[in-house]
Parts: sequence; structure tokens; C-alpha cells
Amino acid sequence: MKANCWMGRNTVEVREVPDPRILNSRDAIVRVTSTAICGSDLHLYDGYIPTMKKGDILGHEFMGEVVEVGPKVSTLRVGDRVVVPFPIACGNCVACTHGLYSVCENSNPNAGLAEKLMGHSPAGIFGYSHMLGGYPGGQAEYARVPFADVGPIKIENGLTDEQVLFLSDILPTGWMGAEMCDIKPGDVIAVWGAGPVGQFAIASAFLMGAEKVISIDRFPYRLKRAERAGAQTLNYEEVDVLDALRDITAGRGPDGCIDAVGMEAHHPAGVVHAYDRVKQATRMETERPHALREAIMSCRNGGTVSVIGVYGGLLDKFPMGSLMNRSLTLRSGQCHVQRYLKPLLKKIRNGDIDPSSVVSHRMRLEDAPRGYEMFKNKENECNKIVLTP
Repeated sequence: MKANCWMGRNTVEVREVPDPRILNSRDAIVRVTSTAICGSDLHLYDGYIPTMKKGDILGHEFMGEVVEVGPKVSTLRVGDRVVVPFPIACGNCVACTHGLYSVCENSNPNAGLAEKLMGHSPAGIFGYSHMLGGYPGGQAEYARVPFADVGPIKIENGLTDEQVLFLSDILPTGWMGAEMCDIKPGDVIAVWGAGPVGQFAIASAFLMGAEKVISIDRFPYRLKRAERAGAQTLNYEEVDVLDALRDITAGRGPDGCIDAVGMEAHHPAGVVHAYDRVKQATRMETERPHALREAIMSCRNGGTVSVIGVYGGLLDKFPMGSLMNRSLTLRSGQCHVQRYLKPLLKKIRNGDIDPSSVVSHRMRLEDAPRGYEMFKNKENECNKIVLTP
């Protein structure tokens, strides 16, 4: 089959690779009908996530048709149309039974690698390094889905792929980012990053009752998308974000701050930005955490900082004094996608949210290398790319 493979820093190639096969009685094989390039894929592309190997198949946002099931899969049948969550979860461990699917205790066969960096291992993830399981991803014609009786959700006819594809990751991630802020009617929420995850966080915050949502980014086309969703926007290259947020909130600060940027945050030229770039370029720091620092410093006393942007390892100059002395709550996590599939599918059916609105480009799978470059460099107002095998 054809698959998009990581070949080294800033290099991907669509290659012929062996077809996946059933390895475990709870596996299924899915013929991929739609997949997407995620912002967190760019961290792999840029070489900032360790334990990638040449030839690894990328992609953790995908859906398709079940073509084979293992003997212990009772929830799916051949021919079912499914969306596959990016975290791989067993459904039986302590984490899964508490709804914490992205920290499943049984799905990462390489847990020892993750423990060396993180202390404990999170769940395995499709197409996201050997530290997180070494599972082939879904930017391919077919994919093996472990624990297929737990993860995939069946989709009825009448909904297009683009309406439901992002249930695999970015829609529930944006929802969880807003949910972790414990939004109450009248709250003011600030969202760093107006990419697709940030756009879904904005929509989710309004659905949860936020009175005002403020979107922070630097690309005009992304800020326009945020405005169309009802957000007030700040271009951080034109204003001082902390001062602007104080003005908007009468000096108090937002009730909740959502970091939807993660480890490669950009910042206008300055000493701290130069420091981060040098340390990250020399692999002495794995993150550029400017958005996270700014979110902490901006949040009102006693407020919540919600982190859904991906971080990979270690960061410097973390404002712990601000976090502790001002009674802030810091909440974070890879999304527990399986927890949100049914309620969010219901919202899509009811027309409460239209995930297809984030799609800006559609390509064939063989065009994935061009898509990665376009997405990385924000060419042609690229917001979200869907690939079709």
C-alpha cells in the first residue's frame, strides 16, 4: 500500500510499504477514506519529538471502512464506517475505567522509553514516535487499529467524512480545552492559537456559556476565522497581549486561558524568544513555551490555565511563582477522545458545530509532502489539509 513516511527532519515521502495485518484478536484493519495533517504532526516533521525512525508511517487523524476484524472484536463488522481516535486505549485498565483514555496503562508497548522522559508512560498514539508505541499511522491506504472494540465510533450514512473526521482528534481536543476551564455563564476565555484546535476551542467555549472569547494569533486569515466564530481578536505582533487582556477585562484578566499552541510557539523578536530559539535549535530545550508563559501571566487570580497544545519534553523559564502565588489551576492532557465521541457526534448531527468549516485544502495522499510544507509555512492561507488515499 501507499503511506506517508517520516524520512528525517523536514522530509516525508509517500512510499510503498507492506499492508497491515491482524496481529492481535482485538485488532481491526481499516481502509482509510480520509486522513489529515495535524499541527502536532509538524513537531515530528521539524524533528522535535524523539524516537522517530526513518520510514515511520505518520498520521493520527483518520477514518474509513472496516475491512477485517480479529476474532474478539464484537462491536464492529466488515463494512462499518468508523472514525478512529488518536489515543490507543484498552478500555480495561484503571485509567480507561476512569475515562482517562490518553493515559491507558496497556497500549504502549514501549512504555520504558516514555518513562525515561516523563516518569510514567501515556497511551500509545498512532504515528507518533516509538516512545509512544511505534504504531504505524493513518496517512496511508490502510491502517491496523488495536483494541478496535474500544476506540472507533461507527458513523451512519448522511454525514460526510469532513463533518466527522475531526472527531479523531482536534474537535474533542478543543472541547476538552474549554471543558477544563470549568466555564460558567459570563466568563471571559482567552485562547492562544487560532489554528484548527484553537478554532474548535473558541466554538466550544461559546457552547459552554462563555460571554466573551479572545483569540490570540498573528496570521490575519486565522484571526478572520476566529472573528467569524464570534471571538474578539488580538494580533500579538501589533499589541502587548498582557496589556490588551487587562484592558478588555477591566484589569482582572481572563477567567480561563487556553494554550492551543504548544511547543513551537512564536514570539516577536526579543531576548526571551532568542533564548528559546537557541536552546531549542541546539536541543538543550525541547520547547518554545512563550504562549504558555503568557497564558499563565495573563490569567486572573484564581483562574484556570488549560494546556492542549502539544509539549514534548522540557522547557525553561516557567513562571512557577505566578502560578503558585496567584492560586492558579493548571490543567492539561492529551485528549481523552473516546470520552467525547458520542456527545460530540450528537452536536454535529444537531448542527451545533460544523467541523468541516476548518478545512481549507484537499489533496491526494501522494501530495502529502507538498501539504506538509504548505501547512508548516502557512502558504495559501492553509488552515487544515484533508488527504484522500
